[in-house]
Amino acid sequence: MNLIGDHTDYQDGLCLPVAIDREVTVAWSPRPDGKVTARSAAFDGAVTLPADGSERPEGWGSTIAAVLEVLHERGRRAVGFDAQIASTIPVGSGLSSSAAFEVAVALAAAAVAAFPVAGRELALAAQEAEHRATGVPCGVMDQMAAVFGVAGHALLLDCRTLDVEPVPLPSAARIVVVHSGMPRRLAASEYAQRRAACEAAAARLGLRTLRDAAPGQVGDDPIARHVVHENGRVGAFAAELRRGDLDACGRLMLASHASLRDDFRVSTPELDLLVELAMQHGALGARLTGAGFGGCIVALVPAELDITAALAARYRARTGLDASAFPVEAVGGAGEAG
Repeated sequence: MNLIGDHTDYQDGLCLPVAIDREVTVAWSPRPDGKVTARSAAFDGAVTLPADGSERPEGWGSTIAAVLEVLHERGRRAVGFDAQIASTIPVGSGLSSSAAFEVAVALAAAAVAAFPVAGRELALAAQEAEHRATGVPCGVMDQMAAVFGVAGHALLLDCRTLDVEPVPLPSAARIVVVHSGMPRRLAASEYAQRRAACEAAAARLGLRTLRDAAPGQVGDDPIARHVVHENGRVGAFAAELRRGDLDACGRLMLASHASLRDDFRVSTPELDLLVELAMQHGALGARLTGAGFGGCIVALVPAELDITAALAARYRARTGLDASAFPVEAVGGAGEAG
């Protein structure tokens, strides 16, 4: 879940994600026939495919095939296994369910084949698998957060260098996620168009990415303006977290949401309403999280305050939709269970 810094990762920018206490798990056992069979509690039936990913099934099995293919190209032997997959992450919520899925499958496939993959290499392999499986040209933030999460901390991620700096989360506030009831489908959204617009803006300025642009260079381009100013907000937010100035953090979240809504144009009326209701119920700040086009907001809330039930009730009264609101904790990144 990203506290602040959306649509910056694919422009070499800064973001501040948190690995949260929702997860994808893959229980595996080896098999001798060079096949991978996967079953998921969320989907009917099973998927069977070659362990080198050389065949691409339809549906959710396509991502498994892409992970296997990417790892095979990096040297993983085509060792087969059976996999049982479970998840507590709502799909299409903007909470990086696809990245968690890719990382978990990659770890299982690597473990059964005794193939060493970890850290940045693991995150980049999972990102490449998503590109191949979905066609969505996502950045690497989600996969990096899934791999490098630190309990009790957000991660200040530099998407150019892939450096990660853990930033402690103050105990005086908690993070609340609210799902709008409107699923996000990036493959059918304007995500790729926004990325292309960013790349075009950088090219017009003679820059490799908008990470190198100054605010004065992008004042007349709302898409580029969001990216440049969002990078600044991420740095400021991390500094305010370290100082414990949660009011300042809240103001930065609201400014980020306004920029995503008005300049980058990826919000929805439902997400805007949830931000408004969160603030009315006492949140310090709130914003959409993830790519937008549906999914979730994230709110920073005083630790002693529970806004979930009242917010969900008012949202249903206004929209007829059921919002799922829940606090989240910052936890460690992906790994093998003991």
